[in-house]
Amino acid sequence: MTTITDEVLSLFREEIPGYLDSHWKEVPLELDSDLFDCPRDDLEDAIRKYKERFYIDLDSLNWSLYFPWEHTPRFQRWFKLKRDNVESSRLPLTVRMFAESAEAGKWLFG
Repeated sequence: MTTITDEVLSLFREEIPGYLDSHWKEVPLELDSDLFDCPRDDLEDAIRKYKERFYIDLDSLNWSLYFPWEHTPRFQRWFKLKRDNVESSRLPLTVRMFAESAEAGKWLFG
């Protein structure tokens, strides 16, 4: 791992708690951890600090690829779509994506 990758992983681990395994042992975030199930306020804090530390502009990030249900119009949510169908079509948002983008100096993904 590079220094930047280590820094990004450390930043996300500071802001987002890991998860509990079947033996109730805490498992920390890894580079390929999907951030979808993270508490939103923790994720928002991590992303804010990431932007401040690495100067990465996330305005071009298409959040609907990673959190489609939240970006589906209310009418469709009400009548047409089932949440499971929408969630199954989403892309994973991982710590590795943030690390690779920090190394490149810009957001590299959709």
